[in-house]
Amino acid sequence: MSQRILSISGLRGVIGDGLDPQFLVEFAMALGTLADGGTVVLSRDGRSTGEMVRHAVVAGLLATGCKVLDAGIATTPTCGVLVRHHNAAGGLQITASHNPIQWNGLKPFSRAGAVLNAAQGEELLRILNSKSFKLVGWEKLGTVEVLDNAAAPHIERVLSLVDVAAIRSRRFKVVLDCNHGSGGVATPQLLDALGCEVTVLGGTPDGQFEHVPEPIAANLTGLCDVVKQLGADVGFAQDPDADRLAIVDETGRYIGEELTLALCADFVLATRKGPFVVNGSTSRVTADIATKHGCPFFRSHVGEANVVTKMNEVGAVFGGEGNGGVIDPQVGFVRDSFASMAYVLNGLAQSGRKLSNWADSLPQYTIVKDKLECPRERVGAACAALRSEFGDATAQEGDGLRLDWPDRWVQVRASNTEPIIRVIAEAPTGDTARGLCARAVEIVQQAVR
Repeated sequence: MSQRILSISGLRGVIGDGLDPQFLVEFAMALGTLADGGTVVLSRDGRSTGEMVRHAVVAGLLATGCKVLDAGIATTPTCGVLVRHHNAAGGLQITASHNPIQWNGLKPFSRAGAVLNAAQGEELLRILNSKSFKLVGWEKLGTVEVLDNAAAPHIERVLSLVDVAAIRSRRFKVVLDCNHGSGGVATPQLLDALGCEVTVLGGTPDGQFEHVPEPIAANLTGLCDVVKQLGADVGFAQDPDADRLAIVDETGRYIGEELTLALCADFVLATRKGPFVVNGSTSRVTADIATKHGCPFFRSHVGEANVVTKMNEVGAVFGGEGNGGVIDPQVGFVRDSFASMAYVLNGLAQSGRKLSNWADSLPQYTIVKDKLECPRERVGAACAALRSEFGDATAQEGDGLRLDWPDRWVQVRASNTEPIIRVIAEAPTGDTARGLCARAVEIVQQAVR
């Protein structure tokens, strides 16, 4: 059971080693019970194990009387949009996001088309753990309806928020790296509607990843090379369920996931004023951008559900996470690579400048991320050791430990989705950030032995 992670955010596990059909059926029955036998939107990323998981999940939902709207292979944000579009009682995305190929999982949505909040997640877990499923008789079993062109409502919603004519007039040359994930189904359709000349890498959504699926610099050297070779204006890289986006500029430089949110916020907040929410692991460039545009700025605990909860609390007009996850309430309360691409292209079309110039015009920081295996019960000891070592920093607890100085910060926290501890540091220079991160990792390793 060590290869199964269950939380209020959903389920992830290794197929054949902790994630078995019986548990998948039970999870689906719990969600069907939570949805009170109503309509549930179901979609999946392109992983090869997705079809097996789908059959198990459908069985559990039908057993609780749910009507299943099957969107097939679709992105996670598309699932969220479809829940609201069809006024469904909930949704379920079959995905393990950026986890390795042997993993899969289930990400549930509320009737608001958002990830479950803490109370909803706890209730789902209560039903699952107590096996208090509301099963129906043979005459009340649910049904399955297959949705055609499932991404259309999502694409239409994104297109309504940007200046399509201005973007089309630029005829941007785009390289899109779907890495055989769900983005390959409809992202080219979005970019075509925006008048882009698109070269797609890994467009077949079969889960046969051509590189490690997390869209970080080390995994996207191929995309960088193709952008340079083709003289493209921009390179976009999605993770397998296409809720996150990383960006490569026209020089073939990886500008990263952190700047995805920063660039989009710089464009959106210029005209849409209001509160802006990010999580506690996101670059401080977002705070600078909020100040630039005169918008209130808030931080939440890490995790999409926590960001969305904070956004609702403060009435945010925009939000997201530094892992390339932009959340726009006007599309849906889900991280969304479609909206991210559209806003970046609109920003380029509006300004007429190159992406490298736009990225370089933002406040410059270097953020360094590392991770190491650590039992969750030892995270407290790691945090205590760090706090003792860096006594001159301002400490903020509650989501692991974040230590702030006037010009830099470091955070240590347990991952919500993997059996690891994450260490993140940011500073104005690369040497300072790398040194701070390396020292924090060293302290953590000593503390958890």
